[in-house]
Amino acid sequence: MMNRHVVVTRIERAEPTTVDGLGAMGTATVHEAIGRRGFLGAELRPIQREVRIAGSAVTVLSHPGDNVMVHAAVEVCEPGDVLVVTTTAPSTHGMFGELLATSLITRGVRGLVIDAGVRDTSELREMGFPVWTRHVSCQGTVKATPGSVNVPVSIGGVVIEPGDVVCADDDGVVAVSRGEAEWALERSQVRLDDEAATRARLAAGELGVDVYGLRDRLAEFGVEYVDRLEP
Repeated sequence: MMNRHVVVTRIERAEPTTVDGLGAMGTATVHEAIGRRGFLGAELRPIQREVRIAGSAVTVLSHPGDNVMVHAAVEVCEPGDVLVVTTTAPSTHGMFGELLATSLITRGVRGLVIDAGVRDTSELREMGFPVWTRHVSCQGTVKATPGSVNVPVSIGGVVIEPGDVVCADDDGVVAVSRGEAEWALERSQVRLDDEAATRARLAAGELGVDVYGLRDRLAEFGVEYVDRLEP
């Protein structure tokens, strides 16, 4: 399989209501709720602000500086998907821009996560197509080397399988295994409920050191409260 180049046309996806629910939770909540897993790394940054999405991953494994497989992936994308693009070695090339975004918008794709570079960022923002990327670069690509679509890929040490749920917002990108999606949504809701209760206590004037039971912990650390430091 390692020496084959394939385009897998059919993948399993999580239920749309589950995907949408995870998207509404936000990446910080989902990441914490599933045991601080799935974060693709702080290097992936959004080119826009105040956008929160989730979708089923259509994955691309490309040769560095070559976007032919990104074009091939468009055909197998469905409404509600997120395109996840990786390369076989580090690449700073602008592998994606306005024209590919036009195709993906037409297919109902919700956004792009790319472990390489994009260009046409002003146009992408104007189009309202969300992107999370490692690099922004005007350097173009070729279309000369085969790769694969809908195979397992890795970003930031996290393996993303086709059909996994990808959540993305201002805080980064988190991948949730398709098989854990419903459980992740349940755990995320529990966390949101707990945070609402904590928020109410903080708004009422309680201190975080008391809400979270940190006074005893500080004492265990040997932290002392003093009126002032002696000269």
